Amino acid sequence: MGKFIISKRTNGDHQFNLKAVNGQVILTSQGYNSKSGCENGIDSVRKNAPDDSKFERLTAKDGRWYFNLKATNGQIIGTSQMYESDNGMEKGIESVKTNAPNASVEVEAN
Repeated sequence: MGKFIISKRTNGDHQFNLKAVNGQVILTSQGYNSKSGCENGIDSVRKNAPDDSKFERLTAKDGRWYFNLKATNGQIIGTSQMYESDNGMEKGIESVKTNAPNASVEVEAN
């Protein structure tokens, strides 16, 4: 089972990373002003991850692939790492769909 890791950025904002079973980061959030806002973002990932239409597939200027997971309101709730191929990106999306709904939540000590 994957896990969400909540951490604090140097500017004081909170963010989460969703990690797959192998420990690889598969989704990173925006910054949130509060821990509770970050936890709401995690809830939104859990809710939206099973819906393929919520994934926006994109290509970066350097030709690598990545995706955004969007909430019902269209706001980006998480962004993937960069992938060398569209196939790698699709595997990343499947990993988010599989890991997010039942992932545990851990808070990093700061």
